Amino acid sequence: MQTADFIQLLETYPKRNLSFEYAPGKYVRADYHVTEVKNVLIEATDCGGRQDSWKETVVQLWANPEGEEPNHRLTSSKVLDILKRVSSLQPLMKNTPVKIEYGDRDFHTAQLNITGHRLENNHLIVSLGVEHTTCKAKDRCGIPEVVGNNAQECAPGSGCC
Repeated sequence: MQTADFIQLLETYPKRNLSFEYAPGKYVRADYHVTEVKNVLIEATDCGGRQDSWKETVVQLWANPEGEEPNHRLTSSKVLDILKRVSSLQPLMKNTPVKIEYGDRDFHTAQLNITGHRLENNHLIVSLGVEHTTCKAKDRCGIPEVVGNNAQECAPGSGCC
């Protein structure tokens, strides 16, 4: 999802409590904070020597490990207000993919893609998912584009990766 699409989603459901589902049935605690919004420029070189660059927006979420804050709940409009405040100081790159960064004691810190959303009661639930790593120079490293689902095919030394 692009940053502009995420903003539009928040604008569409302003009074809903905003929840993030980082794995099926697992949610960022309801009293999370938006702690940082990052405009990110990535300049990369793959193992085959091909250079690439792209931009992303990263919204970082945090839940206080000291315990739940019962009076702290974010609505879509509150998160939208935070994004507007950020954009007034550091304009958001609206035509870039948006990622949600989150981690806690039970879930490793990761940048997650928005994979969908749904409405449940008074909540706008944003579903998150992982993007798996891959070899970006398969064509130059002799790695086939399609890899089977058999675990033995991807064993160390199998040529899978």
